[in-house]
Amino acid sequence: MNRGTTNYFFNGESLMCRFVLRLLMTLLVLTFLVSGGWCGERIDPALATFSEGDATAWYDVRLVGVEGQGWTETAAPFDRLPARAEGKVRGDVWGLSRDSAGLCVRFVTDATSLSVKWSLTSASLAMPHMPATGVSGVDLYVKHDGVWHWLACGVPKAQQNTAVLFADIPPGDREYRLYLPLYNGVSEVALGLPPAATLREPDPYPAGHEKPLVFYGTSITQGGCASRPGMVHTAILGRRLDRPVINLGFSGNGRLEAEVAELLAELDAAVFVIDCLPNVGADDVTARTVPLVQILRAARPTTPILLVEDRTYSNAFLIQGSRRHNDASRAAFRAAFERLTNSGVGSLHYLEGEHLLGEDNEGTVDGSHPTDLGFVRQADAFEVALRPILTDDAASQRVK
Repeated sequence: MNRGTTNYFFNGESLMCRFVLRLLMTLLVLTFLVSGGWCGERIDPALATFSEGDATAWYDVRLVGVEGQGWTETAAPFDRLPARAEGKVRGDVWGLSRDSAGLCVRFVTDATSLSVKWSLTSASLAMPHMPATGVSGVDLYVKHDGVWHWLACGVPKAQQNTAVLFADIPPGDREYRLYLPLYNGVSEVALGLPPAATLREPDPYPAGHEKPLVFYGTSITQGGCASRPGMVHTAILGRRLDRPVINLGFSGNGRLEAEVAELLAELDAAVFVIDCLPNVGADDVTARTVPLVQILRAARPTTPILLVEDRTYSNAFLIQGSRRHNDASRAAFRAAFERLTNSGVGSLHYLEGEHLLGEDNEGTVDGSHPTDLGFVRQADAFEVALRPILTDDAASQRVK
């Protein structure tokens, strides 16, 4: 009798829960449809520009917003450091900060075709070991069935470029990400839509995902040598973890510098990822790691910091100089980590570098810079380290 009564009430509660859940889902769907499907503000069509003899409506991407910039007061629209950083950081760092690495444009449109125009700041479109599509191209992803998929790449042909990214797809609102060049700068970028199509700002990130992942590093962080901008590990992680990303990779110049650390400390980050070892020797690692962390910790007492060892050179199994560099810089880095944790610095985490690029030595272009395969493997390793940090569920400060 008691068992029957218990089952009766349990089933009744289940039926009531299902009814309430279905009612809530119906209300959410109706709200979604009535509001046009997306919460993001629609861009006024009057802001579009047109060229003579061309019906394409061109929208400056700044109308929907550029993601990946930590500061608004920049010297040029697509810079990565604030204008006041000029003269504060070394000239090489400042020059590289004008590259648009890591910047992307999130937007929603119902367009059945999409074009893009972008103007590059340098006529050098490619490098000997990195294709023009990665150095100077743009890269489009679309969210399909809740998952980000690559869709098209804008191939650069000159400093002024126009490309059709897709045409004649089924109608319907979709969310897109357009990644900007990794090793070139842009002075303007515009989206080209059919005149009747709508363009909207994206919906906000989910609650708790608003703060960016902030990466400070070297040429690898900047994206060398990804075949296209969406393939650098920082971009892959942004899609996988559904968070904004700020990429402060400076090719050959990620040197654990206090001047850069002071700028980093201005950012309200979800996590700071420090990945500079390829650009510094053991002596500089010893001298600079602790002060950098102390600068960040003074300004951001609780923000997690992930210290990342350098990847293993692909030829280090035979080339002793490569192995010695890895071993010496890692030993100095681990020692600095231990000093910091022993002194009571909290929320400090460590990612070892031995397996960042896999075990088969197939992950680089030149023994150092990752191919797309290497970047995917690196993203896999970073994801394992970052997920528990971001969910406050790290069982240990050391992640192997």
